[in-house]
Amino acid sequence: MAEGFYIEFTALGRRWPIAPYSELAPVTCRTLWNALERPADLTAFHAMFAGPEIMMGLPESAQTFDPASIPAENQTCFPAPGECLWFYQGRNMMKGLPDELWEIGIFYDSGGRTFGPLGWTPVNIFGKIAEDLDGFAAACRAIRVEGAKAVTFGRRG
Repeated sequence: MAEGFYIEFTALGRRWPIAPYSELAPVTCRTLWNALERPADLTAFHAMFAGPEIMMGLPESAQTFDPASIPAENQTCFPAPGECLWFYQGRNMMKGLPDELWEIGIFYDSGGRTFGPLGWTPVNIFGKIAEDLDGFAAACRAIRVEGAKAVTFGRRG
C-alpha cells in the first residue's frame, strides 16, 4: 500500500486525505486498499447512535473479499475525531435486518462511540483524516441537517 485513502464530497468538490494505520491495522488497510482498485461512489449518511459519525456502505463492486478474513485489529468503541472504521455485520445478525453491512465510517468530532441497537460494537480503526479536520467536520455536519450526501472513497498514491 502506497500512501493511503481519500474521501471526496462530490457536490463540494473537496477531497480529504486519510492516513492509514498500516502498522496498527495492516490486514484491514491492505484489504480495503485492494478492494478500492477503482474509487467507490458511496452515499454518506449521518449515524443515529454513534454521535459525530458519517457512515457509508461499501458497494458490491468493492466487495471483492471475504469480510471474515479481516481480523479484529486496533479495535475500540470510542474512536477519536477523524478516525476511520471498518465494520462488517453478517446477514440476519440483528433482528429485523436480513442484509449484510459492509461499513466504512468516519468520526468528525469528539464524543463518538460505536454503540448501536445490539449494544457496544468494537470496530477496526484503520486510518485518520490527515488534513483540515475542521473543514471535514463542517461537511459532515451538513449531512445531519440536509440529509445524505454523495461521496467518493478511494485510494491515493
